[in-house]
Amino acid sequence: MEYMTTQEVAEKWGIKIRRVQALCEHGKIQNAKRLGHIWVIPEGTPKPIDGRTKAAKIKR
Repeated sequence: MEYMTTQEVAEKWGIKIRRVQALCEHGKIQNAKRLGHIWVIPEGTPKPIDGRTKAAKIKR
């Protein structure tokens, strides 16, 4: 299984690195793992739905 860093994921999803780290810390990204002081995310992991949008409120 190939993994990406938070920086690579942030560029791919169009969000800040710190936001990706926060999503990992709160368990919002499936199968994200902490290796020492960095997070790694499996390739192909979908971007979680932003809980602040209408789309997230409809899904609930």
